[in-house]
Amino acid sequence: MTETTVPTAVRRISTPESAELANLASIFEDLQFVLSCCEELVARLAPPPPAHAASDVVSHSLWTAALVAYVRCFSIAKKRGGLTEQDLEKTGLRGEVLEWHKMLCRMRNHLTASSINPRERFVIGAAQDVEGRASGIAIVSTPLPAVEELAVRQTGRLAMELTTLVDRRMGERQRAVFESARGMSVRLLNSLPEVRLDSAEEIRSEETSG
Repeated sequence: MTETTVPTAVRRISTPESAELANLASIFEDLQFVLSCCEELVARLAPPPPAHAASDVVSHSLWTAALVAYVRCFSIAKKRGGLTEQDLEKTGLRGEVLEWHKMLCRMRNHLTASSINPRERFVIGAAQDVEGRASGIAIVSTPLPAVEELAVRQTGRLAMELTTLVDRRMGERQRAVFESARGMSVRLLNSLPEVRLDSAEEIRSEETSG
């Protein structure tokens, strides 16, 4: 048995394969974030629900953050090797998966719109006195429906299946990048920029032998 030495620094590789791997790693982290948000939401929405659920700041924030991260995995596919709608078919999930995905995208757009309040609707009304004349102005707000537990669970399940898909692609790309690195001379590797691992989190590493 040989002892594996954990490196304290690596050499930065800038190739099309490494760029795609970095993009996949970013998407993987986004999907993990979606899962974490959904898990927290399920715990918060489990019976009995919190008082005034529609105005629950934490639940609203978690749901908004989850949707933003989810849609980001698809929104810049050409630039970062992201997910596409065709990938939804590869998850193996049954039902209207594509329609659910499109609904999540619409919800993200609604929650992040800059021109409307995504939590409440407001109307202005005139109060009348006994003679029917205007006696005051009222601002009336109607809270929009709170997120439902079923919606959160379905979104979490979709994110989990997509995570499996991305993880498989990361493995394929990592092997390709490793083969490219093995073909580099020591002189070329030494000339590449050094990346310190002291304050960086290493997602995974390719094991070698021999």
